[in-house]
Amino acid sequence: MTDWTRRKFAAAALATPFLVRPAAAQILDPAFEEDLAQERRETGAVRRNISSFRTQRWQDHFDRLGRSTIVCDTESRCLHYWSADGSDYRIYPTSVPRTNELTKRGYTEVVRKRVGPDWTPTQSMLEADPTLSYMPPGPGNPLGTHAMYLSWPAYLIHGTHDTRKIGRRSSSGCIGLYNEKIEELYGLCPVGTQVRII
Repeated sequence: MTDWTRRKFAAAALATPFLVRPAAAQILDPAFEEDLAQERRETGAVRRNISSFRTQRWQDHFDRLGRSTIVCDTESRCLHYWSADGSDYRIYPTSVPRTNELTKRGYTEVVRKRVGPDWTPTQSMLEADPTLSYMPPGPGNPLGTHAMYLSWPAYLIHGTHDTRKIGRRSSSGCIGLYNEKIEELYGLCPVGTQVRII
C-alpha cells in the first residue's frame, strides 16, 4: 500500500462516522426509532428512506386539536398524526402523488372509512390507461386493506400491497401507507379527523 493510498484510506475511515450521523439525528420520535429497530431485527434491513423526514408541530397548521389531526407532508413523504389531546404523535412513511398536478393541497377531513375497500379508476385514470377496471377487495387492490376517504372526491389515505411505492412519488393523488401502518392509523382516526396536505 502506497503512502497516498494509506492517507486516502485513513481519511475515509475518519470521515465515515460523520457521514452516517446526520441521517440518524433526524429520527426524533422514539416510537419510530423502535419501529425501525424492530424491522431491522425481523428482516435484516430497513425498507424506508428516512433521511428526509422532518418533524412537524400541529400548531403550525391548526388553531387547535380537539380531535385527531393529520398532516401529510408530500415533500418529505410522510404523514404526521396527533391524538385529540396532543399526547400521541406518530410519523408514518408514505407514498405521494407522482406529479404536482396530481397533488391537492389544503385542508380537508376524513368523511368515511372502510376496511377492505374496493377500487374504481377515475375518469382521468381511464384516459391515461383504458385497460384499468374495477377491482374488488383483495391482494391486487391498489387501496390495500384499509382506506380513509377525504372530503375531496377521489382523494384517500389508504394502504398498499405494493410496498415498493412507499417513500416514492407513485400515486395518482392519494397518500399511501404500508398496510400494517394504515390499519394502525385507521384505528386511531375517527370520521371527522382534520387533515392538511402540504
